[in-house]
Amino acid sequence: MKEFLVELTTVVPEGTDPAEVDRRRAAEAVRAKELAAQGRLFRLWRPVGELRSIGVWLADDEAELRAKVLGSLPLWPWMTAVVTPLQSHPNDPGRAA
Repeated sequence: MKEFLVELTTVVPEGTDPAEVDRRRAAEAVRAKELAAQGRLFRLWRPVGELRSIGVWLADDEAELRAKVLGSLPLWPWMTAVVTPLQSHPNDPGRAA
């Protein structure tokens, strides 16, 4: 699988019932754990003071990432995504020897 750096920004539509927001956020946490267990979500961060996420995600290609991985997130309809394909760097200290 290929690695992708993904920046996700979630904007809840104005007028959305707060109970619906809570339901989706709870479901989002469950789905993120499932995707991590499947090896699709590798790391996830939130910049201090911001309502966006930055993560390393894995998929066969960007189309699969958007349709089957990110698209399976309960908050996906409210998200925008900036996807950057990644490749290994020869000086990466985390590379296998």
